[in-house]
Amino acid sequence: MGAPDSRETLGLRTLEDISALILQSHDLQETLDNIVTLVAKRMASDVCSIYLLDEDGETLRLHATRGLARPSLGITMKTSEGLTGLAIEQRGVVNTDNAPLHPRYKYFRETREEKFLSFLGVPFFERETPIGVMVIQTREARTFTPAEISAMSTIAWQISSIVASAKLLDSIRKKEQERAFYEAEVERLKGIEPAPKERPRRVANRQGVFTGLAIAPGFAAGKVSVLSRGLAREVVLERVRPRAEEQKHFAMALEKARIQTIYLEKKMGEMLSAEDAAIFHSHLMILEDRGFVAKITDLIDQDFGAVRAVTEVVGKYVSAFSKMEDPYLRERSADMEDIGRRLVDALNGNHHTLQKLRDKRVVIAEELLPSDLATIDHDKVIGIATEKGNHNSHAAIMARALGIPAVFGVESLLKQVSAKSEVILDGTSGFVYVNPDERVRQEYQRLQGEFNQKQRVLEGIRELPAETTDGERVSLLANIGLLSDIRVALQNGAEGVGLYRTEFPFMTRSAFPGRQEQAEIYKKVLQGFSGLPVTIRTLDIGGDKALPYFPQPKEDNPFMGWRSIRVSLEREEIFREQLAGVLLASPYGKCNIMFPLVSGVDEVRSIKTILQEVRDELVREGRQVSDEIGVGIMVELPAAVFCAEFLAKEVDYFSIGTNDLIQYTLACDRNNQRVKRWYDPYHPAVLRSIRRVADAARDAGKPVTLCGEMAADPVNALLLMGLGIRSFSLSAPAIPAVKEAIRRVSMEEAKKIAGRVLRMESGQAIRKYLEGVNAEIAARG
Repeated sequence: MGAPDSRETLGLRTLEDISALILQSHDLQETLDNIVTLVAKRMASDVCSIYLLDEDGETLRLHATRGLARPSLGITMKTSEGLTGLAIEQRGVVNTDNAPLHPRYKYFRETREEKFLSFLGVPFFERETPIGVMVIQTREARTFTPAEISAMSTIAWQISSIVASAKLLDSIRKKEQERAFYEAEVERLKGIEPAPKERPRRVANRQGVFTGLAIAPGFAAGKVSVLSRGLAREVVLERVRPRAEEQKHFAMALEKARIQTIYLEKKMGEMLSAEDAAIFHSHLMILEDRGFVAKITDLIDQDFGAVRAVTEVVGKYVSAFSKMEDPYLRERSADMEDIGRRLVDALNGNHHTLQKLRDKRVVIAEELLPSDLATIDHDKVIGIATEKGNHNSHAAIMARALGIPAVFGVESLLKQVSAKSEVILDGTSGFVYVNPDERVRQEYQRLQGEFNQKQRVLEGIRELPAETTDGERVSLLANIGLLSDIRVALQNGAEGVGLYRTEFPFMTRSAFPGRQEQAEIYKKVLQGFSGLPVTIRTLDIGGDKALPYFPQPKEDNPFMGWRSIRVSLEREEIFREQLAGVLLASPYGKCNIMFPLVSGVDEVRSIKTILQEVRDELVREGRQVSDEIGVGIMVELPAAVFCAEFLAKEVDYFSIGTNDLIQYTLACDRNNQRVKRWYDPYHPAVLRSIRRVADAARDAGKPVTLCGEMAADPVNALLLMGLGIRSFSLSAPAIPAVKEAIRRVSMEEAKKIAGRVLRMESGQAIRKYLEGVNAEIAARG
């Protein structure tokens, strides 16, 4: 375990990979084999082994190993024997640099382990009961460091739940195999040949466990109701009427779709709030958009049938959204599909009414669109599982707002369920069990109790400040992009908005919205947060974010090209309209404005000049504009980092955008799987950049907020506090957990964590250390 800098990451990536192993493995043995192979590789150890306790609680059995001789598999020892047994007896770590000389050393000839000197044994538990030991060994004599032990303990803790789950599934499988065997025997005794294809299918169905994306937390257990749209994609010969008839047919269908959308908006507003209903208001704006309608009518004038014209136009929008890097914007493709479906249904004469459920059910579907959730009987829906979908889809947002546990992205789920199936759905971890047995049911009843207790803890601190034990306050803001996000942000205790993405209203239109239209949208956001600060980021297009009506130049590297503030400064007419929209909305709340991808002082001065000119123009027109608008920039480029002290003199605040800062600092596209391992938020260059910006802001007396995925991890928040950050903007559902972590530590402790991290030379070493910190804080209860 010599040079940690040259080794693959042990920490978070290993934990993620271990969690994924259960998906790749077919049984307990394969799971264990995969785990020891992975950990041996990541720890660069000569041996990694997993011993599990037998049912008697006294016998340790070697179940999997990477490095010991194969004949050693299956060897046993009592917990009173050997160093491995000592880890169980002591219920703690055993660490020695010369195992053969240890008084508890026991040699097994089958293992041929006399050549391995160092030994680290880490026990793992389930509900405080030992279930096994993970052991790593190396040829060279060395004592493992506290940081390494802490990291291994965290991994062992993660493995314990997977091993317990795998054992449970293995037990289920064996029971089903036994049941199938006895059924076959009974049939054989009766003289009936069993149907060979039926038994495996039934067994697989009964013990099926599937995983997807944990969308909305909580647990649900019960019968299923499968949402089917019928043969929506069947191939038919479309009869095209004369152009005038097709245009009239489309106009009538468009009106029907608009009326239905108004109904859905009203219904959702009654069930939840006007903010949640805004999902359908955005749909209505698209249906009323002259450019969108014109694209369809133009195709009809070219002798396209109305159905084909709608399909073509909507398909282009869906394709454009689907190609975007930003997952939030990419998921807007589902909204366009929903709009297109309502139009086609209206053209084909299909009518949708409220879908009634006879009793409480878990809804299973290929994909859930916003209109599906609006037309279903929510009181009877106890859970949702779909094959498609993502965290940022409108259906996901609505499921969270409704408090319905949900798992999206479960592959091949529809093939595994029938009208008589029962499932257990775990919206917290993303598991779906189909036809579980009693042991699984009991386990999830226990997990439900623990989840409820955790939720009560988080609920209890919602109104409390994010304050350290020594009285230092930290501000927790939300990242939003839609009016429907307002409710979710406030429910999770957001103290305002650190990043309001303005791209979506531009992307759903066929021309740039005017200043008044934009002002109405920004006004609703400001009013929704009722005096809390709202930071509105100006248009960030280019790269992967294209507008259908605004052609982008073809560039070899668009992320290094004409995007973001560079577009705004070159196309001033667009920029001025957006600035006017923000200024017109500013009297309705505590408004800040923020400019992305700034690289230097000259850009900021140009921006401020244009902003002042727009303000002066509005004042001359007699329009009311707030005098207290904060002007800030996003620090996302290394150039801005190294000019931070100059930039701080020009603006009211900084916002560090870690997602872009990491990829620009490390020259690493975070969405490119081939270079993903180099995208490292813990790289010393990234952390030192954050510290440099925080210091520059402090010296200038200016506030700094950090936004991006990095802030959503509680242990990261503690590190960033120590680096000088006192304000975070993050996904709203992550706020309670981050707040809980902040309230457990002192600012002095956070500064010590940061101080130690800044002395470390590699991202790997930093990860290991933070894993230990995380485990220590979690142990405080």
